[in-house]
Amino acid sequence: MAQAAAFAFLRAFYLRESLAFFKKILYNFFMSIYYLIELLASFFAVAIVLTLHEFAHAVVAYKCGDPTPKFNGRLTLNPLAHFDILGLILFALAGFGWAKPVPINPNNFNHYKRGLALTAVAGVVMNYVTAFLFCPLFYLVLYYVNIPIVGLQYFLEMFTLYLFLYSVSFCVFNLIPLPPLDGWRVVQALNRRRGKVYRFFERYGYVILIVLIGIHFLVNFMSNYEMLRLASRILSYADILGYIMNYVVRAFQWPITALWGLVF
Repeated sequence: MAQAAAFAFLRAFYLRESLAFFKKILYNFFMSIYYLIELLASFFAVAIVLTLHEFAHAVVAYKCGDPTPKFNGRLTLNPLAHFDILGLILFALAGFGWAKPVPINPNNFNHYKRGLALTAVAGVVMNYVTAFLFCPLFYLVLYYVNIPIVGLQYFLEMFTLYLFLYSVSFCVFNLIPLPPLDGWRVVQALNRRRGKVYRFFERYGYVILIVLIGIHFLVNFMSNYEMLRLASRILSYADILGYIMNYVVRAFQWPITALWGLVF
């Protein structure tokens, strides 16, 4: 009798453990699928945002009198003409990346400084305008689109959300006045003096930008591990880029979300 009870107990125990094990496998499987869907949504959103950004540079440079973008095949909305594959992958995975810069010759501009300034701000203006347009698209998908196909609804929601978030983030990031970003091009166009401060940032701006990005990545990486949380918190005080991308992006997002929030 005792043996039968023990056998029944062991069988129930192993059955419960087996069910828990298979539940965990199924959970991890579906989570992996959703992670892949989110990654694909991020990839396609980045491709669109980067393409629109570089296309704006090319069009404005051409309108200001420089045919260089046209000669290099950049007056197109074809993503293949604009993005660098490594920069695109890094952008989709880590939130930071790059596209192929549009080649320009400022000496061809009808008005040198005005052409340089307009070409520099064209990309960020395009990103902010498209963010304004992509935001209601996300609300429409979220509230009014219901696709019964598993995963497709989630893909559309994440895709439209990433279109909006990446547009604002790319706008803010490129406004940082450090080379080779658009903000520095504006400084070049508007600054008449070439003093010590200007020459310092012109010479070391690339290094400063790489250090800022490196610190930001390191803080995010260490925050994922319990034993490194304290070090991550201490290093976060030096994460200037993190503060910029957090608070300035929120400030840029607020007018758009507030306006469209009233509509929806």
